[in-house]
Amino acid sequence: MTFERDKDQAADLQRQREIDHPSSAVALFGTDEPLHLDAGTAIAPWQIAYQTYGTLNADKSNAILLCHALTGDQHAANVHPVTGKPGWWTTLVGPGRPVDTDRFFVICANVLGGCMGTTGPASLNPQTGRVYGLDLPVVTIADMVRSQAMLVDRLGIDTLFAVVGGSMGGMQVLQWAASRPERVFAAVPIATGARHSSQNIAFHEVGRQAIMADPDWRSGRYLDAGTRPSKGLSVARMAAHITYMSEQALHRKFGRNLQDRPTLTFGFDADFQIESYLRHQGLSFVDRFDANSYLYVTRAMDYFDLSADHDGVLARAFQGTKTRFCVVSFTSDWLFPTRESRIVVHALNAVAANVSFVEVETDRGHDSFLLDEPELFRTVRGFLSGAARARGIAPPGGSD
Repeated sequence: MTFERDKDQAADLQRQREIDHPSSAVALFGTDEPLHLDAGTAIAPWQIAYQTYGTLNADKSNAILLCHALTGDQHAANVHPVTGKPGWWTTLVGPGRPVDTDRFFVICANVLGGCMGTTGPASLNPQTGRVYGLDLPVVTIADMVRSQAMLVDRLGIDTLFAVVGGSMGGMQVLQWAASRPERVFAAVPIATGARHSSQNIAFHEVGRQAIMADPDWRSGRYLDAGTRPSKGLSVARMAAHITYMSEQALHRKFGRNLQDRPTLTFGFDADFQIESYLRHQGLSFVDRFDANSYLYVTRAMDYFDLSADHDGVLARAFQGTKTRFCVVSFTSDWLFPTRESRIVVHALNAVAANVSFVEVETDRGHDSFLLDEPELFRTVRGFLSGAARARGIAPPGGSD
């Protein structure tokens, strides 16, 4: 028990260090480089934490920006400094993989509002000397992209070869392509949509209310009080995790199997394996994530509506684009069903954009983009290889 307690305390200390002093690279922006936000205000100074993989070529034409999903971070293809587990996209990113780091220079940054080194609600507010808490303005997907663009500028890169991401990351991909088309040669939005649905907003609200109902949340000032709303955050994660899987996948994996017992207990312990699994997901999540960050990033997704600035006409967001698109959806994704990807594709078709669309047949649900999905891998590899030839980026060894 002492060993486990010491291990938990060490992980908690590492998580706290990563908030302001990440073990990854970090770009610092001073008071003379404020980040202007959709909320009508600005923050300064501020910072953005990131990882890179591969080598930037001489003409800086081979850079790929990866955009992470709701609870991801910059550790896409390296060992995570808090959990000790492999990065969240090691299936897709690495030497010889579809996003080939022998060919491309890959950048992945923690989003604005996050808790792994980029300015977020757990960061120190330089104006008050206390953590921001809810004093941080609400951020949007466009704000996240604005911060990423400043990072890309800092790295001396004019045009990204590609922007790739799934779920909330896919929203960032679409925002990049719509607001900065001249800086995006190719875009791969996966399992995403051009705006958040009312059902998805509803699920997020359940999660936020679970956090705010936890007495340890303390109106968002829990870090000042030395507490954490772990129970509320755990429940939020459990509710969200259900939406990441399909009914078929849940049934195949768990069915109605009992957890370490021969019969029902007629109580409220975790009788079923699915209950035990969700409790584990909730508890492990609180070890690496900040509750207020969960409020901010879910709100950013809720506010996303790419057509809003174009009189409700999505096609106008992409008018005149020269970006090459590859839109990907999954047949069993009920969080971002295929019809939402088709809306994006139809909008791109309406402006004669260069777009391909692949619906991957799978029963594994929304999280398929994080799993071993051969058709997804073939799609991404084929699209990026073709775009790279068009861009004049040499393959490893000199031939595709």
